[in-house]
Amino acid sequence: MSVRENDGMSDAGHVDGVEVLWRPGCPFCSRLRRGLRRRGIATTEINIWDDPGAAERVRAVTGGDETVPTVFVGTTALVNPSVRDVVNAVATEFGSQATEILGGSADSGRRPWWSRMLGRESR
Repeated sequence: MSVRENDGMSDAGHVDGVEVLWRPGCPFCSRLRRGLRRRGIATTEINIWDDPGAAERVRAVTGGDETVPTVFVGTTALVNPSVRDVVNAVATEFGSQATEILGGSADSGRRPWWSRMLGRESR
């Protein structure tokens, strides 16, 4: 994953919340979008094949490639991030407002699936 200060945003260089730029058929995009939904993180999802402006924003932060998923959080651009990377960026960019975007607390308190299935505490 790479992190860049975003030059491809609005004139103010800032998005409110989390924007996920993706394309159909991308397994990395599917995995990230599914993970963000599971985590309860509110996002705006933009298919770069349907929105030329979004594709241009991706190229601006990736050095000319259309590498997806690319996620914009506040003034930060994340290229092929994990869910944890997105959570950390939200916490950094939005501070006390992060819990609203993250759908509750910064730590959901959920145990890993395997510990829930086996009835074990992982913490």
